[in-house]
Amino acid sequence: MKILVIHGAGMNMRGKSQVEIFGPMTLPEYDAKIRAVAGELGVEAEIFHSNIEGEVINRLYAAHDEGIAGAIINPAGFTRGYPALVAAIGNVGFPTIEVHISNPARRGTASDVATGCLGTVTGFGVAGYALALRGLRDRAKG
Repeated sequence: MKILVIHGAGMNMRGKSQVEIFGPMTLPEYDAKIRAVAGELGVEAEIFHSNIEGEVINRLYAAHDEGIAGAIINPAGFTRGYPALVAAIGNVGFPTIEVHISNPARRGTASDVATGCLGTVTGFGVAGYALALRGLRDRAKG
């Protein structure tokens, strides 16, 4: 089973800025942890990052055509005000879970992306990806 993991706008800055909110881990360190957990769970994680909304949308639609079992998205900078991204999540034929390293609600941000997702995991750091991977795997097993 293959799960697409999408890192949205600004995720390439993790560990380089706003360390007091998101911690010191860099995006390549996140990716290594995500791949390790996916391997432990017996799933394949394809990881994609873009700071461009249209590229994320195109990757979601391509994943739909490829038969991806599910997706995890950390929208980061795409959390608010990106209706085309929310629509794309709703248009694909697989479940998507939104993950945030921190809890955006603590900073007064309500996610628009969450409205198109099966569920959300926030505030658990990189462990949130493990929870989302496990949830998608278990859901696919029935």
